[in-house]
Amino acid sequence: MPFTIVRNDITTMAVDAIVNAANTDLAEGGGVCGAIFRAAGASELRAACDKLAPIATGEAVITPAFALPARHIIHAAGPVYSRYEPHESERLLRSAYTNSLKRGVENDCETVAFSLLSSGIYGYPKDAALRVASATIQDFLAEHDLDVSLVVFDKEALAVSRELLGEVESFIDEHYVAEHEGMFRRHSLLHIGRAALADEKLAAQPPSAAEPKKKKSQPMPRVAKELSVSYTAESAEPSLDDIVGSLDEPFAATLLRLIDASGRTDAQVYKRANIDRRLFSKIRSNAGYAPSKPTVLAFAVALELTLEQTRDLLSRAGFALSRSQKFDVIIEYFIAAARYDVFEINEVLFSYDQSLLGGA
Repeated sequence: MPFTIVRNDITTMAVDAIVNAANTDLAEGGGVCGAIFRAAGASELRAACDKLAPIATGEAVITPAFALPARHIIHAAGPVYSRYEPHESERLLRSAYTNSLKRGVENDCETVAFSLLSSGIYGYPKDAALRVASATIQDFLAEHDLDVSLVVFDKEALAVSRELLGEVESFIDEHYVAEHEGMFRRHSLLHIGRAALADEKLAAQPPSAAEPKKKKSQPMPRVAKELSVSYTAESAEPSLDDIVGSLDEPFAATLLRLIDASGRTDAQVYKRANIDRRLFSKIRSNAGYAPSKPTVLAFAVALELTLEQTRDLLSRAGFALSRSQKFDVIIEYFIAAARYDVFEINEVLFSYDQSLLGGA
């Protein structure tokens, strides 16, 4: 199941479990921890935690969520970051995420929402904390079906690599044409208006007596050109059956063919694409399935398609890559650079307030 980034207040998430950035005493703290205690009902949650405390750093336990819309609260004790022992800090942070996810599976949770553990007063650098969270969750989801969200208040709470963002920004500056779109549209409309006026003047003029009227040649229908349907002025126009029979292979058939050619299993592909298993089942069982554009692009990334192959797959679902859409330009950057980590792409898309790839 997918791993997504959500801008929200974790105490309002209606999921099976939210993960509290807890201390080893499971005591009410500040920040996210304090907000969770207050929203759940501090006295009830404190009594439940007292029965389980203390826990070791890297461990996780579960309690009821009381007044929260979630069913459970998983309390994970992340490490205080040590710049002298960064590898040990990473090991403990990974353990906190893995043990939280295990508690979720043990309690039949299908949806789990995390805050970015240890990135607040515990001092873990946000970019490194994000890298550990993303890698650990991805590793776990490779073997388990869960819907996992990383919940942040704002873009600043999600520290994506500045080097990567700089590369993407440069690519956008070079290729994004939205800022010129208004000027282009005005010039186009002016040109169209002038052409229409000229046509009207020409149509209003009487035919010259010296020139006999010319018989108009019958143009080849556009659809016949596009579909390579044999047609001449003397032959009959193609029937609807002829046209439909000449259509390209649909999206679902192309996707399944590409998966077979990749040598990967269905599960490997839809997990790499960050696609929910149930959504993939709909695509596989429905030859005429109409996907969203982010879904098509998620599969293109998972299959490591080239830009040309990506455009072809998009066209079979009725889409295209456009230089006037920032979302499209960002995707083009990653595919052109052969960077096929859908989670890394989503981190950048989130930073630009764009739709994410994959999902349910």
